[in-house]
Amino acid sequence: MDDAAARTQFDRPSPDAPSAEAPALELIDEAVGRATRALLEKQNADGHWVYELEADATIPAEYVLLVHYLGEPADLELERKIGVYLRRIQGEHGGWPLFHGGALDVSATVKAYFALKMIGDSPDAPHMVRAREALHAHGGAGACNVFTRILLALYGVVSWRAVPEMPVEIMHLPRWFPIHLDKISYWARTVIVPLLVLRRLKPRAVNPRGVTIDEIFLQPPSTITGLARGAHQKEPWASFFFALDQVLRVVEPHFPKRSRQSAIDKAVTFVTERLNGDDGLGAIFPAMANSVMMYAALGVPEDDPRRAIARKSVEKLLVVKDDEAYCQPCFSPVWDTALASHALLEAGSPEAEAAALRGLQWLKPLQVLDVVGDWAVQKPDVRPGGWAFQYANPHYPDLDDTAVVVMAMDRARHRAEVAGAYDMPIDRGREWVVGLQSKNGGWAAFDADNTYHYLNNIPFADHGALLDPPTVDVAARCVSMLAQLGETDSPRMKAAIAYLEREQEADGSWFGRWGVNYVYGTWSALCALNAAGLTADHPMVKKAADWLVRIQNPDGGWGEDCSSYKLDYQGYEPYPSASSQTAWALLGLMAAGRTDDPAVARGIAWLQANQDERGVWPEDHYTGGGFPRVFYLRYHGYSKFFPLWAMARYRNLKRGNQAQVAWGM
Repeated sequence: MDDAAARTQFDRPSPDAPSAEAPALELIDEAVGRATRALLEKQNADGHWVYELEADATIPAEYVLLVHYLGEPADLELERKIGVYLRRIQGEHGGWPLFHGGALDVSATVKAYFALKMIGDSPDAPHMVRAREALHAHGGAGACNVFTRILLALYGVVSWRAVPEMPVEIMHLPRWFPIHLDKISYWARTVIVPLLVLRRLKPRAVNPRGVTIDEIFLQPPSTITGLARGAHQKEPWASFFFALDQVLRVVEPHFPKRSRQSAIDKAVTFVTERLNGDDGLGAIFPAMANSVMMYAALGVPEDDPRRAIARKSVEKLLVVKDDEAYCQPCFSPVWDTALASHALLEAGSPEAEAAALRGLQWLKPLQVLDVVGDWAVQKPDVRPGGWAFQYANPHYPDLDDTAVVVMAMDRARHRAEVAGAYDMPIDRGREWVVGLQSKNGGWAAFDADNTYHYLNNIPFADHGALLDPPTVDVAARCVSMLAQLGETDSPRMKAAIAYLEREQEADGSWFGRWGVNYVYGTWSALCALNAAGLTADHPMVKKAADWLVRIQNPDGGWGEDCSSYKLDYQGYEPYPSASSQTAWALLGLMAAGRTDDPAVARGIAWLQANQDERGVWPEDHYTGGGFPRVFYLRYHGYSKFFPLWAMARYRNLKRGNQAQVAWGM
């Protein structure tokens, strides 16, 4: 449905729509109190919050397959629980989706089927038959993506001819060369470097149970050789890189052995230097798992400190419950703690503020001040000063977390009990953020000017997520931070506002890279524009706020599907309301000066009506972004702190008779 059609639908009030009458502030107080207590109950003793971070079937499936790749003794009870989880999230279509309620994804389904068969599920079991039939209807397992093909090649299911050529000699290329590790994103870099070694050594999984999955292919898997192009890949780059792949297949076996070994040594050194203790390489599951397999392929013993710590980092990501288990892609404690602290500072009760200060105190020593990370390749003269997303990831702090932490500390810095304690962290964080602004005025998540878009056309990049270019949501957060700290009219701020203006969609919305999707991006941008001093009648602000009002659901909430990341997106399509997306829309509208808009009253009423007896909002929707069209996230904390934040802000603005939000977000 296009945006005009959506407007027609939502302009008609539903019979069950909440009243546009302003909700009673006393009732909002009660809802805020319940949500505050629920958040306080989840605070850890040391002051931080960390909620589950759930992806799709691929990560728990890959965990199972990693254990059997290595030939480790299987934990049968853990496998049983992972099996329960995988069967529960199987879609009605028979396969496994990338997000709750999503369409079948071939690669996720291949991995889930393989893992369940490895666990011991019979191919004749009804759920396995449904999965197999669904895969056959979608082209069979041969239609999977490159990452899945690599896994299958490691197991000997397909040959290495089905995988793009990736010479380990890439490690020797000079920085000026068009293809270089410094020209891709941090997540791609940490995943690819150990893969280069695996691709060269071509090890074979131990697979002690001898499990095979030929039955899910439409042709003998050993005959698969062709590489599929990603829908995002464009000419002439795609043809050039696919032709280059064919050339490399011919010449790669003739590369000098001495150069090959030194390249392997260089890759191992890269990984070892960034092992990051038991938080793991890059602090993300794919890179961690690849590092373990790399050491195993090199013959490094299990008790070697490098391999042992890499293996331990994977194990830490498990979430084991009474009845089921799964593996997370990573941890999100800095992000969760910073956002929870913002929500509690907005809630404003003595207990809430005290808890927020404990959270900020936990965050303070996690600032990276002594490690010059990979970001320094582009910005060698900038001092470290950022925060990472995870417990530890010093080589890869990110701009989004840093800006959010700095804004929270700035909100608290004038309280007597912390007077002066946050001045240095704020100054160093600001300095690092300023230093990593990209040339186009925006900010990316981890690097500056990572805009080598031609690289998304190489065969390996069929996911289209090889790069870390500037994005609206991260740029908006950095603008919000600088404006909250008092910078509104500098050349860099003018460049940043111009970037946001260029990126605004024709309908008034903004794309959201790290949250789903246009609701998230629009909320982020409106917060930044308000902090930077743009008023409600500014064309950018008005157009965006009008869009949010226009797409409100008849029930008063807001919702948006992960499929909004599709390449042929034509405008907003209605989707059931979700608490986190409703909160983003409300926070965006309030930042746009629309606190008294009836749409805001209806949204607050929706949050009131959907809060449960525990004080939280149930939310199965995936509203977090990993990689558009490839990988999505369900942040279990989003439905705990964002609705609280929105309700508390509404109450504060109404009670204080204020029109403007005073903070950057």
